[in-house]
Amino acid sequence: MYEWSDTDLMFRDALRGFIDKEVKPHVDKLESGELPPFEIIRKMYATFGMDEMATESLEKAFAKEEARERGETLPESGEKSSGFSGAGSMGVILNSELAGVSLGLVASMGVSLGLTVGTLRSRGTLAQKKRWLPELVTMEKVGAWAITEPDSGSDAFGGMKSYVRRDGDDYILNGQKTFITNGPYADVTIVYAKLDEGDASVDRRDRKVLGFVLDKGMEGFTQSPAFKKMGMNSSPTGELFFDNVRISKDRLLGETENPAKGDGKESAKESFAAERIGIASLALGIINECHRLCIDYAKTRKLWGKEIAQFQLIQLKLAEMEVARINVQNMVFNAIERTAAGNKVTLAEASAMKLYSSRAATEVAMEAVQLFGGNGYMAEYKVEQLARDAKSLMIYAGSNEIQVTHIAKGLLA
Repeated sequence: MYEWSDTDLMFRDALRGFIDKEVKPHVDKLESGELPPFEIIRKMYATFGMDEMATESLEKAFAKEEARERGETLPESGEKSSGFSGAGSMGVILNSELAGVSLGLVASMGVSLGLTVGTLRSRGTLAQKKRWLPELVTMEKVGAWAITEPDSGSDAFGGMKSYVRRDGDDYILNGQKTFITNGPYADVTIVYAKLDEGDASVDRRDRKVLGFVLDKGMEGFTQSPAFKKMGMNSSPTGELFFDNVRISKDRLLGETENPAKGDGKESAKESFAAERIGIASLALGIINECHRLCIDYAKTRKLWGKEIAQFQLIQLKLAEMEVARINVQNMVFNAIERTAAGNKVTLAEASAMKLYSSRAATEVAMEAVQLFGGNGYMAEYKVEQLARDAKSLMIYAGSNEIQVTHIAKGLLA
């Protein structure tokens, strides 16, 4: 049975100290959008040495790739990925502890360090990795990952209208993306678009999808201001517009259209799985915080001369929260163990984790509001924010309805 190690618990306690000092005092400004989350993330990375660890790990990875390109055979090192990676135990602790205070902050961090960096590491050439990763892995630069469009949310590939056409050795990109986390501030953005080869007989839905790396300020590339949202407000979300953006081939992911190496659909699917596994750790953070707040409130709030914790209906709510906490934590532990053992979590399994955990977090958060009564509906009480944030998990990383489809496909394959 997996349990947190002593090192994990030491990191958790130190992280809680940082959150109390550096995050909680700024929650109101983060939630209003007045304060973007990136400086706090950078300070956290510097405080715990995560920026140095990321740089050191990246340099080792570069050295190995360079050796392979020279034809050298490298022995198995037995090294594990950084404990701060999204599926590692410390990464889970980082995500869950932050999610209970400011879900948007960890969402912005996850997209930049998880989706953007992860895609470049798995699909980029060595030259592309050296060009963009050093500043991304330390959060010196902010990353975004753009696939969703106004008319293609769940039908991300089939309904995609953004397209590129070849123009000599370059590509010309046109289209629009929406609901893009970090979009308004991103320095580096990975964008997926359909390849239009001028053949009208090829159904738009069946056209090849390619991935490209764009930098802020490129001619024809516009980043909108941040949207106003129901929840996850500490994470800036916006639209991206592409008007005849000229893209050189060195910005094409993998620098090839070969599906075996550069296929955009497979690249995106890998990211979908990682993102959905990450949702479970975010859900765990919200459940943990709701549970803690409700226990404290039930012990102090009195009705008819009794603590409400003595009422059976309140005890039922707390017990069901505990069941949800145990279930989601076990799912997260399973993912940590499998990842450490090198056993890949499939897209269908990741979708199952996302479906259950996001639903559980939302139910727990809404029950927390109910337990607090009128106070729970007030913004002064934390459960109000947690309920709004939890709901986003049922939509974020693919709506829960589409998760059902992926789970069923996995069962029926």
